[in-house]
Amino acid sequence: MAKTAFIGLGVMGFPMAGHLKANGHDVVVFNRTRARAEAWVAKHGGRAAASPAEAAHGADFVFVCVGNDDDVRSVVHGKSGALAGMGKGAVLVDHTTASAELARELAEEATNAGAAFLDAPVSGGQAGAENGKLTVMTGGKPEIFDRAKPVIDSYARACVLLGPNGAGQLAKMVNQICIAGLLQGLAEGMNFAARAGLDGQKLIETISKGAAQSWQMDNRAHTMLAGKFDFGFAVDWMRKDLAICLAEAKRNGARLPATALIDQFYAQVQARGGRRWDTSSLMHLLAND
Repeated sequence: MAKTAFIGLGVMGFPMAGHLKANGHDVVVFNRTRARAEAWVAKHGGRAAASPAEAAHGADFVFVCVGNDDDVRSVVHGKSGALAGMGKGAVLVDHTTASAELARELAEEATNAGAAFLDAPVSGGQAGAENGKLTVMTGGKPEIFDRAKPVIDSYARACVLLGPNGAGQLAKMVNQICIAGLLQGLAEGMNFAARAGLDGQKLIETISKGAAQSWQMDNRAHTMLAGKFDFGFAVDWMRKDLAICLAEAKRNGARLPATALIDQFYAQVQARGGRRWDTSSLMHLLAND
């Protein structure tokens, strides 16, 4: 079993670290809000560290799951950062949805410190984290991936190496682009159905067995019809992710016209007070125009 550190105990990191402990790994945690780390220890055991460097000391694998590029830098860099505490040959695994540029930056810094790095953003949401069934999109060297995968499998149903450092983050961008398009299409379809007087429940039961079926339809169509959005993956976080996608598209020349438009729809949801609503709240714009 591996010696691990887990930095960032939000709605994703808290259960992910719990699965590591449940699978027999030694786990030291750090969270910027100390009470959150203490709550994790009270539930799972292990130990809470006073800094990322302390958590990383002696660890074979150091996992990070925070909010954005700047958050990652704040827990990795400096005298109290994770890299300062990591030993030679240790592996830093970043589960944050961040930029490919940051992934390449951290890979170089880890190498210079005698460590290794994998960018490994996840998909599956809070439910996937809690059930240990996340999809992990990974970028890095094959030999490092092979070392880390058995440990990551503690909370993953799929963990795939997609290319060199940065490839994991690029894959997550594709994931978010596809989700945004699916949700806008589903919102338009459900709003059309409601205004046409169709029985929404029967409709979903019918078309979800055909070519229109998707995870979003199975898990969000009913709540969209009911106008319930106070749960799930927050609009604020989706806009952060789409900003990363749009910035990368400027660099690589990809055209993202629908993604750019949907991002503006999410800005309208935010203006309506829906910053913490689920991303399916695109329906709110159509049902309450």
